[in-house]
Amino acid sequence: MKALVVRKEGDEKPVAAVEDITEDMLPEADVTVAVDYSTVNYKDGLCIGPGGGLVRKYPHVPGIDFAGTVEASSDDRYKPGDKVVLTGWRVGEAHWGGYAQKARVKADWLVPLPEGLDTRQAMAVGTAGLTAMLAVMALEDQGMEKDHGPVLVTGAAGGVGSVATAILANLGYEVAAVTGRPDQADYLKSLGASEIVARDELTEVTRKPLESERWAGCVDAVGGAMLGRVLKQMKYGTSVAAIGLAGGAAIDGALVTPFILRGVNLLGIDSVMQPFANRQRAWQRIASDLPMDKLEAMVQPATLADLPELGKGILKGQVKGRVVVDVNA
Repeated sequence: MKALVVRKEGDEKPVAAVEDITEDMLPEADVTVAVDYSTVNYKDGLCIGPGGGLVRKYPHVPGIDFAGTVEASSDDRYKPGDKVVLTGWRVGEAHWGGYAQKARVKADWLVPLPEGLDTRQAMAVGTAGLTAMLAVMALEDQGMEKDHGPVLVTGAAGGVGSVATAILANLGYEVAAVTGRPDQADYLKSLGASEIVARDELTEVTRKPLESERWAGCVDAVGGAMLGRVLKQMKYGTSVAAIGLAGGAAIDGALVTPFILRGVNLLGIDSVMQPFANRQRAWQRIASDLPMDKLEAMVQPATLADLPELGKGILKGQVKGRVVVDVNA
């Protein structure tokens, strides 16, 4: 079977290439899945790229998520023919992942594919989309409602931001989408954004402890200086669901003022080790609340052979929307 294998010899940089591998090379685990599709996420770019910082053991097959059909299982929860999806659990980092025509993983890591989604659609959503839905669910659990005002989405043209924008708009929220590229405005409006906010407007670090109240909620996929600025602009009693650290782990320019004087909540969203019930609920919400026509508009198709270049591109911020990898093409 075909797989994208990353190899590293001695002190040399890792090299990724498509190879033929055999099933007995797969790691030992409960369930063997015939993989249909995977995706390209930021962590995949790190695993594929010359840095290789997330990979500790070579050879390695990246791909932090995948969807496919159970081929063999020693766990009663899954039987041959079941459609499944996997995200997180360090698959593609510490455990071989989805960039192969078969994967072998623990049953606990899987979720049954919900009715209404096929395997390609599931990977058009992928880890990024699951994270976006978890963020929306967390904001709603904290009381966010449609008539409270605009909801901000930072990094809106990326994988998480694109899906978050589409979900929120489909649910009836007014969405303000942040991007540093004016040429992405039409794309974001096609997903349902009603306002485009220039990235420069939110990246300047200011000394003000608070600014005018603007946002009734926020899905932040950037972090860093932008998160620090956004926190100062949140309305009273609202929440920010923070996902990404692309802009840095420090909240630049932020004081405790928004948390104390405006009761702002900062919600950390990590999809990697979500309890099964949360993952299942999120996938069911995705099947019901994410419009498939908008989902298709985000998709960039790819093959295993495309992955080395795509891995470089996503690290440079050059990949728009969702890349769906057909591992059998």
